[in-house]
Amino acid sequence: MEENAVSLRTGHVGLNVTDLDRSLPFYTEVFQLDVAQKGQDGDRRWAFLTHDGALLITLWQQSAQGFATDRSGLHHLSFQAASIEEVREREAVLRGLGVEFAYDGVVPHGEGAASGGIFFHDPDGIRLEIFAATGAEAAPAPDAAAPTCGFF
Repeated sequence: MEENAVSLRTGHVGLNVTDLDRSLPFYTEVFQLDVAQKGQDGDRRWAFLTHDGALLITLWQQSAQGFATDRSGLHHLSFQAASIEEVREREAVLRGLGVEFAYDGVVPHGEGAASGGIFFHDPDGIRLEIFAATGAEAAPAPDAAAPTCGFF
C-alpha cells in the first residue's frame, strides 16, 4: 500500500429506532441477519446484527419520532444482493410483512440501467434499498431524468 493511501471501508451502520421490539424482527427477517448482542440499561436498548459473523447494523432505541426526510443525515441504506432473483426473494418476504414499496416491484436505477432493485421503508420510515448489479434492465425507470434511489 502506498504511503498516505486511505484503506477505509464501511464498517457498520447504526440506526436510531423508536421501538426495538418492532424493528428487530423486521431487520432479522428481511435481511436474514443474526442477533449477535442485545442490551438494555434502564430505558436505553440496543441490538447488534450480523451476517456471517460480520457486524452490519446496530439498532439504538433512542428516537421519539420516525425518520424525517427533511433533515440532513442518512438518505437511505442500500444492500447489494448477488442476483436479481435474490432481490425478488426479499421482495416476497417484504410483501408477506405488508410493506409498501416506493415503486411497483423491481425497477432500474435509471433509464437503461442494468442495475436496480426494490425501494421501501422500515417500520420507522427509514428508506431502504435492495439491489442487484444486473437484471433490472427490462423494467422502465420510474423517472427517466433522475436517479431512482434519489427521491423515494
